Parts: sequence; C-alpha cells; structure tokens
Amino acid sequence: MNRQINLGDRLVGDNEAVYFIAEIGINHNGDLQAAKKLLDATFATDWDCAKFQKRTPDICVPEKQKSVLRQTPWGEMTYLAYRRRVEFQKAEYDIIDHYCREKPLTWTASVWDLPSLEFLAAYKTPFIKIPSAKITDLELVEESAKLEKPVFLSTGMSTLEEIDAAVNLLEKHLTKNYLLFHVNSTYPAKLDELNLSVIGTLKERYDCLVGYSGHEQELMPSQIASIYGACAIERHITLDHTMWGSDQAASLELHGMDLLVKRVRSTKKIIGNGVKIITDGEMKIREKLRG
Repeated sequence: MNRQINLGDRLVGDNEAVYFIAEIGINHNGDLQAAKKLLDATFATDWDCAKFQKRTPDICVPEKQKSVLRQTPWGEMTYLAYRRRVEFQKAEYDIIDHYCREKPLTWTASVWDLPSLEFLAAYKTPFIKIPSAKITDLELVEESAKLEKPVFLSTGMSTLEEIDAAVNLLEKHLTKNYLLFHVNSTYPAKLDELNLSVIGTLKERYDCLVGYSGHEQELMPSQIASIYGACAIERHITLDHTMWGSDQAASLELHGMDLLVKRVRSTKKIIGNGVKIITDGEMKIREKLRG
C-alpha cells in the first residue's frame, strides 16, 4: 500500500523521499539569534522542517519540580523560572515564522498542553507534533486531531496499550492522516536499547506511516531506520555539543546533519524498489558476454 500524508509542498509516504525534521527544541537556550543559526543550519543542509517545543511552564512543570533549584548559565534559579526563561513567546515565534518564510523553510513545534496547541494553531504549520511525554494526555491528542492537520505522534516510553488509546482518537478524527514515531526516550539513547524492529511492529499493528525519532549520538541507526521503512527521521540539532542543556549531547552538529541526509538518501537509492530488471550498465555487459 502506498500511504501518503500531504504537507502542502511535500508528500510524506512509503514511496517518497525520507522527510527530515531538525529538532531544535530548546537547544537555543532562549536565545533568538541561536535559534536563527539553527534554522540556517537546517536550511543549508537541506532538511525539510525545523521543529521547536512549545510549553506553558506553569502547566507542564510538575508541582514537585517547580521549586527545585537548578544551576543555569543565568545563575541559580528554580526549575520553573528556568523553564520560563528559555520559552519563546509570540514575539519570538513571529520573528521565526517570518525568518522561515523568507528562506523558505517549513517549521512547526511539539505541543505540550492545550494553550500551546491553541498558540501554534495561529501559525500555518504543516503538522502538529505530540511528544512522547504527552501521548497519554488523551485530551491533547484529541484536540490536536480536531484541527484537521496531520498529527505526528512520538511513542517513546509507552506501552502498546497506551499507543492504542491515542491512535483510536487519531483514527476517529484523521483516519490515516497521522504518523507514529518509534522513539527511545533516553538522552542519549543506548544503541542496544533502540530496538529499531519496532518500526515494523508499528507499521503492521496500525497500518499507518511510521518514522524514527533518534536520541542516540551516532548516525547509523537513522540509516538503518530508513531500511526498516521509516519515512520520516527526526533528530535533535545543536550549534555545539558543549553548549549548556540536557539535549545538546544527543544532538547533531552541522557536519552531522549534512552527513546524515546524504547517507540516508544514498541508502534509499541502494535499497531500490525490489523490481528485478536488467540495468543499463548490465545490458552493455550482457551484450558483450552473451553475444
């Protein structure tokens, strides 16, 4: 079956080129100029989409964590104050939106709560992303599906039964207009825990498009994921691994971004379509050796 999702200027599907999502997340550390540089890197390395994370800290930060003190580049502050410090608001996203349209470059964001979903709905993003942490927030899943945009849903640290519940809501409102990401939610993830065979499990169980969101430090797992049928690949990106922040170590720098796109595209060409033919190159040899 040739399943497809139409993102406007790009099709994502089983027989389409792999769709690359550069997860900026909060690796900008609240610095708009750093965010622009990460958008530049996404555009320069020919990735398809840049993605941020949108939260309402007062809702998303658990009560027990709000007052926990944390050392940051801006001094010691509570975890809630830190989350507020790095969160972009409308002024920053208006600039990001304009900056991307000028390139042009597609962008979106993972939504962590209902106010953030409402916030993102005001922009012309190609899809809604729900992170692994929120797959069990069924109200958020359903309200996202009601927007009638494609929904990309990460499945890290989830049981099949938890995924079933979320998929039932997506099917109710979107039929097959959604994509599941296989994810291991450790940062960075261990290679022997990636279990890329789950990509096939998800494809078979839900008969939908499946991608891979990688948190490992290596490039090869993403290449292997494309062999297993991942039609979209999401990786965190950074300006520098040594930057402050919990996601920086599991992120790709500019050189890694460039290498990954080229290697996955080469891998897809090498795999081919499974149709046995005599290639042009073989035909010349055939004529020479068989007469």
